[in-house]
Amino acid sequence: MPNHLINSNSPYLLQHANNPVDWFAWGEEALSKAQAEDKPIFLSIGYAACHWCHVMERESFEDAETAAIMNEYFVNIKVDREERPDLDNIYMQATMALTGSGGWPMSVFLTPDRKPFFAGTYFPPERRQNFPSFKEVLLTLAAAWKEDRAAAEKAGAEVFKHLDTQLKSSLENALAAPHLRAVADAMETTYLWGTGGWGDAPKFPQPMALDFLLHHALVDEQEKKDEYIKLIEHALEAMARGGMYDVIGGGFSRYSTDDRWRVPHFEKMLYDNALLARVYLHAWQVTRNPFFKRVVEETVGFVANELSDSQGGFYSSLDADSEGEEGKFYVWTLGEIRAALKEDSPFFEAAYGIRFEGNWEGKTVLQRALDDSALAARFNLDLETVAAKIADSRSRLYAVRAARPRPRTDDKVLASWNGLMLTVLAEAARAFSEDDAKSKSYLELATRSANFLLDNLHLDGKLYRSWREGKVAQNAFLEDYASLILGLLELYQTDFNERWFVAAKELADAMLERFDDPRGGFFDAPEDAHLLFRPKDVQDNALPCGNSLACEALLKLAAYTGEGTYRVKAESALGLVSKFVMQYPLGFGRWLWAAQLANGSLKEVAVVSKTQNVDFQNLLNAVQRDYRPNVVVAATTNLQEKSAVPLLENRPTLDGKATVYVCERFACKQPTTDAEKLIAQLNA
Repeated sequence: MPNHLINSNSPYLLQHANNPVDWFAWGEEALSKAQAEDKPIFLSIGYAACHWCHVMERESFEDAETAAIMNEYFVNIKVDREERPDLDNIYMQATMALTGSGGWPMSVFLTPDRKPFFAGTYFPPERRQNFPSFKEVLLTLAAAWKEDRAAAEKAGAEVFKHLDTQLKSSLENALAAPHLRAVADAMETTYLWGTGGWGDAPKFPQPMALDFLLHHALVDEQEKKDEYIKLIEHALEAMARGGMYDVIGGGFSRYSTDDRWRVPHFEKMLYDNALLARVYLHAWQVTRNPFFKRVVEETVGFVANELSDSQGGFYSSLDADSEGEEGKFYVWTLGEIRAALKEDSPFFEAAYGIRFEGNWEGKTVLQRALDDSALAARFNLDLETVAAKIADSRSRLYAVRAARPRPRTDDKVLASWNGLMLTVLAEAARAFSEDDAKSKSYLELATRSANFLLDNLHLDGKLYRSWREGKVAQNAFLEDYASLILGLLELYQTDFNERWFVAAKELADAMLERFDDPRGGFFDAPEDAHLLFRPKDVQDNALPCGNSLACEALLKLAAYTGEGTYRVKAESALGLVSKFVMQYPLGFGRWLWAAQLANGSLKEVAVVSKTQNVDFQNLLNAVQRDYRPNVVVAATTNLQEKSAVPLLENRPTLDGKATVYVCERFACKQPTTDAEKLIAQLNA
């Protein structure tokens, strides 16, 4: 018989709906049951693409004997961390406090009033490598609850006190330009040129840190600009050679299990691909390296082909596993490659360094070994032929792979992750404007996405976090509001449809009303009686945190509207992290981007014309041709005294010609109709 999860909308919860465990979703029913029966809560938090979550389910949650112990002594609650980042945040902090580390599956034991007193991650079915078995953990804690309950409650109270203290972080002065220079220098000093990126295995991409460095180099660091751009190029090239990057189907896996980007953890997440595609796009705009453009196109292509709902939303992830094995969909044997490529196989084997024994558990994870020039020399070919042969081989292997059983898709649509994807689509549509077909296809994807999100997740003035198969779930969190605001602002700057700007401003005002913390910054979650406390995460992890996104969104809206409240709230939020950023800069990448925006010379550009003529388009192209992270743009051919976008108000044309106004620090430069003069004003 199915358990209480059978009516859930989350693919992760539905995966557990037929476990013999009497699972509940987080909510009044389960929490009241724990209180009424005076039982501790076993809280299991994971997500659909999580490999070790699947392992623990197979080993323990599908085991009748283990389930019987869980059902007798505990109220068992299963949470999808992607639907409930608030709960994940609270209990991950608790797990870190109790054990010194964290991860998923997260296994936390709570008192009936939701205070954590014991925690861990994966527990094996039998004792292994000094890890107790899960059944041992269950029986030991059940006995402790019965025989020494006071100790458990004391531990829970101490953890709660620790978490509450962490929440009440004091405000410091906001990050200033000298801090940003020091952080950039520290990032350069600790960069690993031998492997690319930062840190040892497991190695995570750092798209937000790279994006900050690029922003900093362009706006505030002319002396070291070339050094930083060289570092950024090196990191991006290292990550995209293969391994973590899927050279056959496009898109990035979650992280690399080694320090050289060779063997990934094979799950593919929407947010990783959105954040990475964006920094590759920005790097292409600065360097015009065609390899970076190809990575953007292939990554967007992966999302469009494999994570798209027909109505316009983007799904959350692809599983790491297929047919019960991690990575099986993505890896190759030498025999499979030779059968697919036949006489072209030796060329491809050389390009990717393929050996009979493979490079991972007897199989091959494709990673580029020789570049085009080396291949051209070895096989006596010109560069154009090399590129064509690589593309043809990849296409043939893609066709073979497409016939394999696919990893499962987590087909829920999350507002915040879709906001990140909307951002990169909108930016790519205008960055690739010289390729008219490509630009139009990206704009179409972005427009469909924005319409879908506003029509299906923003209902009766209320934003929801999750959508699946026509049903919404869960009130939205801070990160959902802020991410969607930023995506809508980027789309407005691409097609200048005021609907997007109006929606962004409405969402921003609702965000301030629902999440503002008078002490500074914002709470992550709306008021909810079922939470231990209202969390307030100020660290950027794999995803940017809600506070850093909100800070960036409000700074941009302040530039568009002139409303001082937006900037005051943003600057108060920046004061939350100044003491941490200097110690752990890689954990605050999006904060650093927002701080650079606050400290740099943010330019407000208004382009007006009576008609959408060539001169109007030339002025827009002059603004948007290059990557200008310190510019916000408004444009219209509908001249009027009042506008939905305040930056456009009272902007007459000069002599009836398309005209541009560049403003900065509450003052405007002389309006001009000349694109070259405009570029000079932007570069000043």
